Amino acid sequence: MSALLLYPVAFYYVTLEWVAAIVAILIMLSSIDDLFIDGYYWTREVIRALTIKRAPNYRPLTPQMLKEQPEKPIAIMVPAWMEANVIAVMLDTMVGTLEYRNYQIFVGTYPNDQATIDEVERMKRRFKQLQRVEVPHPGPTCKADCLNWVVQAIFLYEQRHDVEFAGVVLHDCEDVIHPLELHLFNYLVHRKELVQIPVMSLERNWYELVAGTYMDEFAEWHAKDLPVRESLSGMVPSAGVGTCFSRKALLALCAETQNQPFNTESLTEDYDIGLRLTRQGMQSIFVRFPVQYRVIRKRWLTSKDTEATISMPLCVREFFPDTFRAAYRQKARWTLGIALQSWVQLGWPGSFATKYLLFRDRKSIVTSLVSILAYFVLLNFLGFFIASELGYGMERFPPLFTGNAFMSFVLFFNFIALSLRVVQRVYFVGRSYGWQQGLLSLPRMVVANAVNFMAAARAWKLFISSLLFGTRVTWDKTTHAFPTTEQLAKRRARIGELLRSWQAVDQDKLDRALEEQPGVQLPLGRLLLAKGWLDDDTLAEALAAQEDMPRVFLTPDEVKAHGSSIPLALCVRHRCIAMGPDEAGAPRVAVGGPLSPAAEAELATVLGRAPVQCIARESEIAAALRMLTGAAETFSAQAAPPLLGDVLIEQGLVQRAAFEAAMLDYQPERDGRIGEHLLHRGVVTPEALRRGLERQRALVAA
Repeated sequence: MSALLLYPVAFYYVTLEWVAAIVAILIMLSSIDDLFIDGYYWTREVIRALTIKRAPNYRPLTPQMLKEQPEKPIAIMVPAWMEANVIAVMLDTMVGTLEYRNYQIFVGTYPNDQATIDEVERMKRRFKQLQRVEVPHPGPTCKADCLNWVVQAIFLYEQRHDVEFAGVVLHDCEDVIHPLELHLFNYLVHRKELVQIPVMSLERNWYELVAGTYMDEFAEWHAKDLPVRESLSGMVPSAGVGTCFSRKALLALCAETQNQPFNTESLTEDYDIGLRLTRQGMQSIFVRFPVQYRVIRKRWLTSKDTEATISMPLCVREFFPDTFRAAYRQKARWTLGIALQSWVQLGWPGSFATKYLLFRDRKSIVTSLVSILAYFVLLNFLGFFIASELGYGMERFPPLFTGNAFMSFVLFFNFIALSLRVVQRVYFVGRSYGWQQGLLSLPRMVVANAVNFMAAARAWKLFISSLLFGTRVTWDKTTHAFPTTEQLAKRRARIGELLRSWQAVDQDKLDRALEEQPGVQLPLGRLLLAKGWLDDDTLAEALAAQEDMPRVFLTPDEVKAHGSSIPLALCVRHRCIAMGPDEAGAPRVAVGGPLSPAAEAELATVLGRAPVQCIARESEIAAALRMLTGAAETFSAQAAPPLLGDVLIEQGLVQRAAFEAAMLDYQPERDGRIGEHLLHRGVVTPEALRRGLERQRALVAA
């Protein structure tokens, strides 16, 4: 090597040795912390297995015990900013999944996010237990600000409806929940002021390395670290989702901060709540309640998926970011709020155990940088080794640490600590996701270190910028994804089951209608409508959900423009209205319910192809038919009466078969009103028709 390069290379190598020594010592100090948590966890598990779980009076909690508890009112709050693509399916899945009835959902939206507002309003028409809360100023602000307005709306709802919610549950728009979740919160919320359940990632494909890091980290954190944290300090931080606050806790938080329970100056508004509640003498609990999950496992070598039943703690599951940039930006927000903002705002309060856990949370702002520095040092030494094997770069100063007992101990200690880290990561991931994902967690550890490095660097950048220039950090929202129908078993419930889960009909009335339905021979939804026990808006939403058909709203302009595309007799007979073509050119028809195959074939003959069926309210279809037949000059769906035919059938004044036979040759221009046509055909008597019309008018008045 040239003499000009001899000394610079030698000095560089010496510097590298010093950097390596410092990095190794920092890693050892961090590893001591990790090993303490490991030792505490496994010692606690052994003691519990040998004592508590073997005690004669030990009685593990069961799902039946949860369901036996009287259902106390519970509120669910969901902040939503730019969530139009997921909020509807999330709410639909939540309502259809929960095996609990006494709850209300409060979704916070912003006035400048009309797409999300429209989706929430659409779901509000479907679910009677859904309330939309509008933040009074444009977004984005921060998640805490949105939640604070939702909390105020919850208290206002209590005043207006003379109810007190026992607990308030926090969820995000991407959360997939377990049917027993509210039962578990209901069981514990009067015992503890904060109840936190685990958060887990939905399973990802083997090649989704970035998204897979969330599987790995949450599988270990929420199985080991959080139980140790609760045991050591009695304080459990909220995870931001899957958290239930008691009413007492929310009132205390509001009293402490002038009705602002969530910290709007922090990007991790949920983190400090556990500490604040602990300072007020309130108790928190982290619950790992084992339940059964049916999951779809991805096969590695084939395109087929397999279903499996696994035992996991009852948890919130969701998809986390699957791109490197989205992942490190989300983790930067977590790091900034948990490690840096909380340091400035909270300091180091509490007991020694609490201070230690705060240190553990905050050390990531250094260790995440050190881990990448360790990779850099390792690659440099590898480069020098390869060069020396090739006969280059061998001119160096004497090694600094050869024979140094302390550095030898540090390196050996780090090797043992790393081995334990690897073994435990594989164990916890494999326990939740199977041995294949457990093995994949090894290469994903490198990916996770890269993500965490970028997150720490971005957190420092944002923090320093806010200090020097007063820059306010706003809601750096992560784009959310929700499982599609291919990933989540599609729910095709019967209409009665849907209405029951939506709490749209009184249970006694629904049971009575189900008993009467076989004799009446009307579809359940139309029977409930004819009895006045269900509104047609809810029926339309239920049919659209059940049949997976588009939900539409008829307008007079559409009726005038396209109504004549189908002969009037067919429109009346099949209760359908032409709406013109869709984007692909296929004809659309608005219907009150799915057409029969015969009706669909008859319309296909007229339209040239089978129409796309869209669900509209019966009152809208009735108003459109009145316009088309000339019975009304204006389009008014508000005062539309229930169908006369349904009322006559429901009252037992006509047989359904006879009514349908009479309608086969009904011509509006020739036969006039349907009632007159039925009289002329001898299907009903004048007295039966009078009673049917009186009943129809009474339902309109009601």
